[in-house]
Amino acid sequence: MATREGDSRLSDLKLAYRDLRTLLKASALMEQNLKNMDKKFDVIDETLTSASRRVAPLQSLSMATKALETRINRAVTPALALLDNFKLSESIQNKLLDLSSKLSNEKNMNKRFKTLIKYVDCVDQLKAAISSICEEGEPVIQRLQEVVEFLSRTKATDQYRTHRLRETLITLKALYETEVDAMRFEGLLDEALLNLQDEYESILQQIKHQNIVDRSQAAHKGDDQMVIMGSNLGTELEIEILRRISQTLAAEDCVDISIDIYVKVRYRRVAKALMRLNPEYLRTHSPEEIDEMAWENLETAITLWIQHFELAVKAVLVSEKKFCEQVLGGIMDGLVWPECFVKIADKIMAVFFRFGEGVARSSKEPQKLFKLLDMFESLEKLNPAFSQVFDDESGTDICIRFRELEKLLIHASSKVFWEFGLQIEGNSDGVPPPQDGSVPKIVRYAVNYLKYLATEAYSVPMARVLRTEQIWKAGILSRPESDENLLRDAVSNIMEALQRNVEAKRSGYRVDKLALPHVFAMNTYWYIYMRTKNTELGKLLGDQYMKKNYKVIAEESAYMYQKIVWVPLVRVLEKDSDLELESKEAMVGLIREKMEAFIKGLDDVSKRHKGYYSIPDADLKEQIRLATVRLVIPAYSEFMDAFSVLLPGKSSYLSPESVQELLCRIFEGGEVKLKRRGSRDRTAGGSSAVDCGGEGLPTDQVKY
Repeated sequence: MATREGDSRLSDLKLAYRDLRTLLKASALMEQNLKNMDKKFDVIDETLTSASRRVAPLQSLSMATKALETRINRAVTPALALLDNFKLSESIQNKLLDLSSKLSNEKNMNKRFKTLIKYVDCVDQLKAAISSICEEGEPVIQRLQEVVEFLSRTKATDQYRTHRLRETLITLKALYETEVDAMRFEGLLDEALLNLQDEYESILQQIKHQNIVDRSQAAHKGDDQMVIMGSNLGTELEIEILRRISQTLAAEDCVDISIDIYVKVRYRRVAKALMRLNPEYLRTHSPEEIDEMAWENLETAITLWIQHFELAVKAVLVSEKKFCEQVLGGIMDGLVWPECFVKIADKIMAVFFRFGEGVARSSKEPQKLFKLLDMFESLEKLNPAFSQVFDDESGTDICIRFRELEKLLIHASSKVFWEFGLQIEGNSDGVPPPQDGSVPKIVRYAVNYLKYLATEAYSVPMARVLRTEQIWKAGILSRPESDENLLRDAVSNIMEALQRNVEAKRSGYRVDKLALPHVFAMNTYWYIYMRTKNTELGKLLGDQYMKKNYKVIAEESAYMYQKIVWVPLVRVLEKDSDLELESKEAMVGLIREKMEAFIKGLDDVSKRHKGYYSIPDADLKEQIRLATVRLVIPAYSEFMDAFSVLLPGKSSYLSPESVQELLCRIFEGGEVKLKRRGSRDRTAGGSSAVDCGGEGLPTDQVKY
């Protein structure tokens, strides 16, 4: 058993010995092979080193070639792009010439506008191409020059090629210096810009304001309620063309030219639109010239001024502003068009302002008040629209002049009003009163003047004028009275001045004409009261005020008239206390004397009435007649009843009915002939004593 185990181990050892021996032989062989490989690597290394020494000059040459290629490409690529731009500009110029020919031959406006848009596009493209040439030309030439200098310095190519390249550079530089300036300022681009300016002006000239008519003309056509509003100027295509041309001209440093063209043409268009209204009155504007105008002409001129001013602002300038923004709004971020619009509007507004200022500064005649108030009210109503039209900073000066005109009108209206009161009060100086006791013209004028002023159309602006002036005088922090109180106080002052004028005239009658001042006062105060009763003026002053200051005085004057004129006549018929103590013959003589005195007095009164006792108001005359009849007829009837039996031939005296008819004729102003009973009126062919004439008058009148 042990022997087997020993043999097995010996066998394993032998086997291991053989493996080790084989391994050692293989290692020795590998070592020999490695030595051989080292020798080969050394040979390769020597070969590579030798090759490297031989390739090094070629590598340097390759790097230099790449650097030269890069430098040349950096110069040539922009140069090629520059040449492409030259070619592009040439093709665009040819296209421009073709479009220009089409424009000159095209008659259809719609097609012409579309062609013109293409023309503008071509101009923009040509401008871009030329701009690109201008921007890229100098850098390209500079880089080419650097390449030529580099080649000349490094001798990277032969002298022939360097010489050709230098000549090309010189030619390109000369071409750039000469042709580019010609392309920018003297070539087809300049001609195209001039054509665009002409087209720009032509299109602006064609766009007109439509439906600009005077209100009076509209009234003739049945359009009394004409609404004034702006209209759209130009079609969308026209506006697009003008906007594009404006931007093209502005991009080409022609902003001033386009603005000058626009302002010149559009001002003429606006002026011609307003000239259709025939505003010849605007040629007269200085205060002296306005003072020389006939009142009817001035009144018409102011009315037209109000209408035309409103039309100019609300219709013409509103449309013009919108149009200006549409056309020029794209230039310089919208900073140009407000200035252009103001330049146009300023010339138009200046003409209207000049006329309004001339009217406000002219003489302060009373009749001008209502037209001044019309002007002021029109400006007040127009103020919101005016502020909206000139809301930009550039319109500040026009707005300031607008407010100054309002101030002038306020001052003028106020001064005319207060001077009217002074003129009324001063009218009594040296002016004799009416010799027939009738109402003076100044009273009629003043009452009608104030009645007109108290109407709603003028009371509101007049009150606003008074309030504004009071605020200016007292300060903005003051508390002015209400408009109604201000107007009432102002009108009351005029009425008091008128009353002082009447009283001055009343005291100017001769002493021997006792009744005439009372007839004058009765007529005048009754006229004032009745003409203001139930009117806006009467409501403004108040019924109590009118009764106290005018009606009561008229009644007192009527009483004094009767007391002076008719009461003495009635007293003639009064019974004397000692009449019954006389004998019958003496009594008959006294009665006859009284009767004759009554008839004579009646005749005198009739003559005075016909000569200078005038009562023009029919209502007042009727009331005075009735009061006189009630005063005279009962006394006369009583006298006749008492003493007619004592009168010899009593049928020859006037009956009470005849006296009443006579009184009727006296107040009617007819021919009065005193006749006895039974006498024949040959002219009338009748038998009545007196023909009253005319129609019957109402008797239901107020008694004094």
